[in-house]
Amino acid sequence: MGEKSRSRGCCGWFLVLVILGLIAGAIVFAVKKKSSHSDDDPAPVPGPPGAIEKKYSDALKMAMRFFDVQKSGKLVDNKISWRGDSGLKDGSEANLDLSKGMYDAGDHMKFGFPMAFTATVLSWAILEYGDQMDAVGQLDPAKDSLKWITDYLINAHPAENVLYIQVGDPKVDHACWDRPETMAEKRPLVQINASVPGTDVAAETAAAMASASLVYKKSDPSYSNKLLKHAEELFSFADGNRGLYSINIPEVQTYYNSSGYGDELLWAASWLYHATEDEAYLDYVAGSNGKLYAKWGSPTWFSWDDKHAATQVLLSRLNFFGSEGISKSVQVYKKTAEAVMCGLIPESPTATSSRTDNGLIWVSEWNSLQHPVSSAFLASLYGDYMLTSRTAKLSCSGDSYTPADLRKFAKSQADYVLGNNPLKMSYLVGYGDKFPQYVHHRGASIPADAKTKCNDGFKWLDSTEPNPNIAYGALVGGPFLNDTYIDSRNNSMQGEPSTYNSALVVGLLSSLVTTSSAVQSFT
Repeated sequence: MGEKSRSRGCCGWFLVLVILGLIAGAIVFAVKKKSSHSDDDPAPVPGPPGAIEKKYSDALKMAMRFFDVQKSGKLVDNKISWRGDSGLKDGSEANLDLSKGMYDAGDHMKFGFPMAFTATVLSWAILEYGDQMDAVGQLDPAKDSLKWITDYLINAHPAENVLYIQVGDPKVDHACWDRPETMAEKRPLVQINASVPGTDVAAETAAAMASASLVYKKSDPSYSNKLLKHAEELFSFADGNRGLYSINIPEVQTYYNSSGYGDELLWAASWLYHATEDEAYLDYVAGSNGKLYAKWGSPTWFSWDDKHAATQVLLSRLNFFGSEGISKSVQVYKKTAEAVMCGLIPESPTATSSRTDNGLIWVSEWNSLQHPVSSAFLASLYGDYMLTSRTAKLSCSGDSYTPADLRKFAKSQADYVLGNNPLKMSYLVGYGDKFPQYVHHRGASIPADAKTKCNDGFKWLDSTEPNPNIAYGALVGGPFLNDTYIDSRNNSMQGEPSTYNSALVVGLLSSLVTTSSAVQSFT
């Protein structure tokens, strides 16, 4: 009797334990299921600009200063103590005022192709992140710098089928080492026209004008309309007179050789659609020209020469925020934009292997920072489109990623630039305690009171002393694949900054300085 009672007691406790185990398992399963479901929920849509991230704010303010360093012409409210008026007679041989605009890099050339690209990217940054720029006092400086370029571009387009695309002779210019304020060498002009076409540079200039017209649409409608008129004329000129400018003008091949013009045509048409809402431009990118030039399904790198990835991201806005009919017509662009994003996220199955050991996107020895900064800018944009449209996931070969993953990637590239790298050095001149001291930049390398002429300034190029002037905000070329950098004034491969890189880094830092919901329409 006693044995049976103990046996029943054991069985009873066993049943209790089994039931408790099943209950616990059900609870765990329910919690996991709930957790899994919440992961599929989109993150909250950001509101107005939130808390400021100081390091990105400080870096943005510094990066914006390089536009002032690069300005040509009669300077207004000059904020760079060692800069003065220069290039005042540029354009005079054609009775044009081409004194404004910006010098290309460490030299005194005005190359229209990268300068127009600078304007397009800066416009895009303002349109997407103007509220965040404004939160740290950088919106007005950005608009002022943009107008300094677009004033030049307007004057460089004196007739429908004529565009001046260069001021200065690069061989003559590069044979000198002098300050822009004292340069005396001849500065001839180069133009494209119906007989000597340059579809790529004309279309990029159209993109610059169209995007800038949106920037000034509310604040200066008259100027905006003028820009849009030039944009439409330039696009017609580019599309109707096709040819590579670097084939028709061979001397530019050494400096800004164009690999094709199809991407610029699609890029310009995309901006013109946003500026006009004329569906003819949408048909242009969605129809035969898209099939011919868009490289659908083939991720590419965004640069001054290649706008495919940027066009895909820009047109993806229409999928996120446009009407259903419009969305379908450009769906293929969004699919390719997704492939670009999947290639950037380090954990993705399709992640690119084009990186340094420390995670920096690395594609080219020359100007190596252009690609990581441009890629990070696109990732920030795409992630913000996802957040604002409440798109929870990005699928990469079966694995899912969130807007937070894209922002994490963008921050990793920005942080590397700002000093989180093996050298613990900022590649943004003037930011942080350690940055390059021998930047390949004429104006920065020559004392402001030096009376140098063309040839006698080379002693400053060869000097072993650090630059006497700081090229504030310059983003230098960047590291080698092994994460090293040689700080030498003669190392133009790594040490020369460019104005178009500044537009890209301004866009990236503006996206990271705080968070806010994406603008759903530029108009």
